[in-house]
Amino acid sequence: MSALGGIADAIGHTPLVRLGAIASGTRVPVLVKCEHMNPGGSVKDRIAKAILDDAEERGGLTRGATLVEATAGNTGMGLALLAGARGYRLVCVMPEKMSEDKRFALRALGAEVMIVPNAPPTSADNFRNVVDRLARERGWFNVDQFRAPANVRVHEETTAREILADVPDIGAFVAGVGTGGTITGVGRVLAREAPRARVVLADPVGSALADWVETGSLGADGSYLVEGIGGSIAPPLLDRSVVHAAERVPDEESFDTARRLAREEGLFVGGSAGTNVAAAIRVARRDDVHGPVVTVLPDGLDRYRAQPWMKKWAER
Repeated sequence: MSALGGIADAIGHTPLVRLGAIASGTRVPVLVKCEHMNPGGSVKDRIAKAILDDAEERGGLTRGATLVEATAGNTGMGLALLAGARGYRLVCVMPEKMSEDKRFALRALGAEVMIVPNAPPTSADNFRNVVDRLARERGWFNVDQFRAPANVRVHEETTAREILADVPDIGAFVAGVGTGGTITGVGRVLAREAPRARVVLADPVGSALADWVETGSLGADGSYLVEGIGGSIAPPLLDRSVVHAAERVPDEESFDTARRLAREEGLFVGGSAGTNVAAAIRVARRDDVHGPVVTVLPDGLDRYRAQPWMKKWAER
């Protein structure tokens, strides 16, 4: 085993694990891509590196610059890993819904954390709008994971390639949507190279995106507790043309599935992983899928220790 040149070289090439008891009775295997095993603990490490690399190559970033990003926490963690080593200051703007654990971890890595209300996209207080304003007024570099082409590109060039190398006969790919980068990047590659594979959105009940995938019109905007996925508007990077269907998963099922993943599979992952796996298991029971179902485990359980849904686990 040779030494890596730096922590950025450890990003990607995550393990693919076949689920056991939790997926018993499915017609085809359910495989999970362990993105929580990236060095920053989430799939967002991939895009953090890709966006910074792209900006540096284009000359848009120089040492000493301030990065600012609207994040549920995970992209901020990926950026924090790289910012210190590359000489950047990092400011993360987060909605108040996000866990205390994420805030603590970001601050521990040297990021400055700004908490804003859980405001809708039309509000000036929405975390993305706050970042746009700060970048414009203070001359900071807006990482802008929700619009950066490098977000989708890195999933086309890495995540999709890793999945197809391990599962050339893939029957379906299931993922939730935060920025839309993962499902769009992987979906576009599958459309070209594994056209029989279905691409399915895993969406929290309360999100408007499942209706948008199915009908082209956004559904009702509701509340839900799962972090990092779903939304009231379709993110700019989400390519609806590569998504075939949607599965709506309530919070209770997401958190129960995350609990089962930890206790029955040894996979210590967060609520969005529960959403993805619950949806993937449903898909794997259907007659129209002809090959393994692959989904992603976006982040680890350590991000949620302070959340009420996780504290309840100790009571059972």
